[in-house]
Amino acid sequence: MSETVGARIKKFREKKNVSLEELAQRTGLDQDFLAAVEEGLYPSLGPLLKVARGLGLRLGTFLDDSISKDPVIVRLSERQEELITHKGKGKPEELRFHSLGRGKSDRHMEPFYIEVLPESGKDQALSSHEGEEFIVVISGQVKLVHGQDTQILEAGDTAYYNSLVPHHLGCHGQSKAEIYAVLYIPD
Repeated sequence: MSETVGARIKKFREKKNVSLEELAQRTGLDQDFLAAVEEGLYPSLGPLLKVARGLGLRLGTFLDDSISKDPVIVRLSERQEELITHKGKGKPEELRFHSLGRGKSDRHMEPFYIEVLPESGKDQALSSHEGEEFIVVISGQVKLVHGQDTQILEAGDTAYYNSLVPHHLGCHGQSKAEIYAVLYIPD
């Protein structure tokens, strides 16, 4: 990506004449946290969805806002260019999101190929956001905490759940897992 997700958020926030303080009020997120995101901290999808909603945008706007024609094809060799990482301040990388919908400006779903790194299994902070998620485990093992329920998923297993329920998806074990995920975020 030529521009980071944080830089795009800042660009759209400023274009809409929304201060960081106002965005914090709209999203319920801390103003310092939002400033860190704009400077390059990659939050989980939950906060990104809140920021998108707070600015009246869809999540995909932060990934790509160009007009597209159908079908959008994402070649395996092109995924690295569309990489979004998730890591907290001072923490190692936990997840690598590869957008599979980039370039389709009228999409209603957010498809991703995600590398779920072993570090993601250590912090099990739950997040929630509007919508639904569907995942398919390609390799490795994934631990899904959804409300009070915990499941270990293996290659070939799928999960489809309401993402408003607090949840966490992380690696189970010491080897990287890989999944395909589709997020639906209602308008």
